[in-house]
Amino acid sequence: MRKLQTQGVHHITLVGADRQTSIDFWEGVLGMPFVFDQPNLDAEEEGHLYFDPGDGRLITVFTNEHRKPRGRRTSTEPGAVHHLAFAVSNATFRQTVERLDERGIRHSGPKDRGFMDSIYFQDPMGLLIELACYRFEPPAGCTYADVMIAAHEIRVARGDHHIEPVHLADAIEQLVAQRQRTLSPGRAPADPYRR
Repeated sequence: MRKLQTQGVHHITLVGADRQTSIDFWEGVLGMPFVFDQPNLDAEEEGHLYFDPGDGRLITVFTNEHRKPRGRRTSTEPGAVHHLAFAVSNATFRQTVERLDERGIRHSGPKDRGFMDSIYFQDPMGLLIELACYRFEPPAGCTYADVMIAAHEIRVARGDHHIEPVHLADAIEQLVAQRQRTLSPGRAPADPYRR
C-alpha cells in the first residue's frame, strides 16, 4: 500500500453569493486579487471566480446571481468546514479591528493562541474566516511546520498545557543548532558580562 503524497493545497472552492458580493469580499475586504473568471463547468448557470490569497495558490468561489448573503453561520456539523484561516503580517493584524469596524463587520476581537494571534469574522455567506499572524519567523532553511513540531515536542516534554512563546524561542534555538554549523568548540549559553 502506498500513499498519495500531497505537496500543498492546490485550491479551495467555496459556494459564494452573487458575483459582486463575492468580489467585494474576497478582493475588497481581504485584498485577494481577482485573477481568473469562467463559468462553473459542472453547473453552467454559475460563475467560477478565482482569487489569489497571497501565496499564488487559489481560493475559488462559485457564484450565482440568485444567491444573496445569508447572514447566519454555516454548518459546524461533523464533516463540515469549521473555518478558513489566512495569514496576515503583524502590521496588518494590528490594523484588523479598526478595518473591520470601519465596515461594520462583527468580529471576535484579537485572540491569543500562544504561537499566533487570531481574529474571527464571517464572510457574507456565514463561513467563519480567521486572520492569523504567527508570533515567530522560522530560521533560514526551516518552515513554520519545522518550528511547530519542535515547539510541540518541547512543550510535551515539559508537561506544559499549550505552546507559549518560550517553547517557540527554544525550538528556534534548537533548529539553528541542528542546521547551522559553527566554528565555536561549544554552543552552550554564555554570559560575557561576568568574567
